[in-house]
Parts: sequence; structure tokens; C-alpha cells
Amino acid sequence: MTEKVGLIGWPVAHSVSPAMHNAAFAALGLDWRYDLLPIPPDDLTRRLGELLAEGYRGFNVTVPHKRAVLDMPHVAEVDPVAAEIGAANTLTLQPGGGLRAANTDWRGFADDLAANDIRVGGAFCLVLGTGGSSKAVAYALRHGGAAEVLLVSRQPDPAKAAIGYGQVADAIAGRESLLIVNCTPVGMHPAVDASPWPDGLSFPACASLVDLIYNPPRTRLMSQALGAGARAVGGLGMLVRQGALAFEAWTGIAPPIDVMEQAARRALGLG
Repeated sequence: MTEKVGLIGWPVAHSVSPAMHNAAFAALGLDWRYDLLPIPPDDLTRRLGELLAEGYRGFNVTVPHKRAVLDMPHVAEVDPVAAEIGAANTLTLQPGGGLRAANTDWRGFADDLAANDIRVGGAFCLVLGTGGSSKAVAYALRHGGAAEVLLVSRQPDPAKAAIGYGQVADAIAGRESLLIVNCTPVGMHPAVDASPWPDGLSFPACASLVDLIYNPPRTRLMSQALGAGARAVGGLGMLVRQGALAFEAWTGIAPPIDVMEQAARRALGLG
């Protein structure tokens, strides 16, 4: 019988996760299938129960459900790191029943920084957005020895180290080691002409940018960074690496990351 896993979120049609996971299943000869499972926020509890009844073994979780799944009655165990982050992106059915919630985003992000030789230790880090992905990224940056991690939000809250977009210019002034991470969906397909960077503010040439968006492969924000002489890395590497960690949690087998990346690139039309 085919084992089933999938991606729950709203929306999910843009995702290339099925392509990369199904390619890895095929490469390893596993009779598994990865599906897209769109679920609106007000139907999460009911649909999650239905999917488990249909035999699903695990799930990736994307916006807007990364926080909400922690409180689902179907979740029997929450990984301590996911609890600290306050968001989960991977659910795995346990042998005794019930789901285990974990967060592979932070490890996938940290591993991709290392793969791209982006140093975190001692850096001032500016994280755009305050959702589930930003919390995982902030955790990874602090874990990696960042000098300071500052979040940027449309609803600033000094108590949570979150400033407004109008305060970004002052925050980055005079910084010599600067890492900027976009954790917002602004600029994601199909709204590819949008950018979260404050209007009228030049992108700092000394910065490294990581944009978690992978569709399109080069966002407007990345173009702004590259145009200013800064370095820019897209989100495909993190997607693949966090997905590989989820794959291993479900199957107990480490997947071929190169196969996953090639399949994701093909799904994005990158050859």
C-alpha cells in the first residue's frame, strides 16, 4: 500500500515540494507519495483528522498553520525546539498514534547558510517578518552566534525586539557585518513585482541577503540587493534542506539531496 504524506497550508499551489519529495521516493524505490493538501485556517482541525483517517503518515506545514498545529488535538508530542520557536513545519505520525510536531526550518536554514559560506557569528541580523518562518530563522541565527537579531514588522513591538519598516534605515546605519533575511511572502509568485524593502531606502552594499522565497528564483528584493553590490541567495536551498530533514523523520532514511534539488529546479523551470 502506498504511504502518503503531504503539505498542508493555504495556499499551497505554488509549492514544488511534491516534485522534490516524489523524486526522492522514486530514487530510493519507496512506495510513498507526497500530495498538496490546501486547508483554510478555519478548517484545520477537521481536515487534519480526516487526513489521518485516510492514512496519511506525516505532513509538512506552511503558512498560515505553523503556529496553529502546535495546539491541534491530533498532536501528541511537541519537539522542545519547536516549542521554543513557537512554530512547527513537520508533523510525523508516531507508532503509538498521534502526531509529533517538529521544526526543520531552523536546521534547513542554518545548513544552507553554511553551504553558501555565509557567516553568522558576530553579525547584526535583520529579519523581515514575524511569522513562523521568521521565528525559526531567528532561532537559527541566535544559535549560530549572531551579535544581534532584530525583527521588522508592520506591527512593531519593542518588547519582542520588533521594529517598524520606517526604522530600518536607523537600524542598519554604520553596520559593517550585516545579514538580512526576508521571511515575508512579499515578492512571491504571482506578485513578483513587490518587495518588502522600504521605499526610498538604498539596499546596503555591505550586506548579505537571504530571501526565503524560491518562486520566483530571483525576487525583486534579490535584484535590489544585487544591484547595490550586495550578495543575494534565494530560498531554494533552505527548502530542499528542511524538506530532506522532514523526509528522514517520516521514512527513517536520509534522502538524496541532489535529487531533491534537481527536481525542485525542474519544477521551477530552471532545468
